[in-house]
Amino acid sequence: METKIKHLKNKANEMRKLIIEMLAKAGSGHPGGSLSSTDIIACLYFEIMKHDPKNPTWPDRDRFHLSKGHCCPALYAALSLSGYFPREHLWTLRRFNSLLQGHPDRRVPGVELASGSLGQGLSIALGMALSAKVDKKNYRVYTLMGDGEIQEGNIWEAAMAAAHYKADNLCGIVDYNHFQIDGRTDDVMNLEPLLNKWEAFGWHAISCDGHNVKELLEAFRIANSVKLKPTVILAHTVKGKGVSFMEHVVDFHGRAPSEKEREIALKELGEIENVEKEITEEE
Repeated sequence: METKIKHLKNKANEMRKLIIEMLAKAGSGHPGGSLSSTDIIACLYFEIMKHDPKNPTWPDRDRFHLSKGHCCPALYAALSLSGYFPREHLWTLRRFNSLLQGHPDRRVPGVELASGSLGQGLSIALGMALSAKVDKKNYRVYTLMGDGEIQEGNIWEAAMAAAHYKADNLCGIVDYNHFQIDGRTDDVMNLEPLLNKWEAFGWHAISCDGHNVKELLEAFRIANSVKLKPTVILAHTVKGKGVSFMEHVVDFHGRAPSEKEREIALKELGEIENVEKEITEEE
C-alpha cells in the first residue's frame, strides 16, 4: 500500500505541474477546479479504472465522463501520462484547431463524450451505466461533478432515475471544493446537508478527503462492492490545491497563471518533500 500511495501522489503531483504549464502557455483556463480534482482523477486513471490507451474504444473498458468539462486540463494531463496522446499536445491547449479545447470532446483519444453545459454529466453517465446492464457488460461508469454544478436540477433528475433503475455500476464523484464562479457555494446556494440529500435520493453516499489517496481508494473500493444502488463519493477538496496562492481563491476559478505565477507554482510543486510528508501522514 505504501508504494501504491507514493506512486499515485507522485502522479498527481506531475499532473499538477502539467496543468500549470499548459494553462500558462494557453493564457486562459481554469486552474482552481483542475487542481482540486487532480488526486481523484489520478486514482481513477492509475489505479481504479480498467482502460487501455492503445485501444481507447475497448468495449469492456470502464467509462469516465468529466461532467465539469472546464476542468479538462486535469483530464488531459491524466490521458497524456497514461499514453493516450503525446505530451506535446498539452502545449496546444485552447489554440485554434488544437485537439485539446477548453472543453473536451470525442476527438481526444480517451474522451467518451463532449462536456460543456454543466448539469448534464450524471444523465450521460447513467445512460452509459444502463447500456452496460442491457448489453450484460461488467464495466463501471464514473462521472466527476462540480459542487456548484450540482445546484442544477438535471443532476437531481438523474440521481432519482439512477436509484430507480438500481444502477449499481454507476459511481458519481463530487469535487466538493466549496467554490464556484460566483463565490462560495455556501453563499450562492447552500448544498448542505449534502450527504443526507444523496441518501434520500436512494444512493449509497460516502464522504472522504479528496486529497487523501488512501481514503479515495477505500471509497472507490466500497463503491465497487455496493449492490442494487448507485454510489456517490463526496470528495472534500481545496480549490487550487498544491499551489499556495491559488488555494481557496475564487479568482483562480477561471484565470490562468501569469509567467511569474507559473514559476512560483512550479517551484512549489517541485518540492517532492511535501508529497513524501503527505504520504507519511496518510499512513
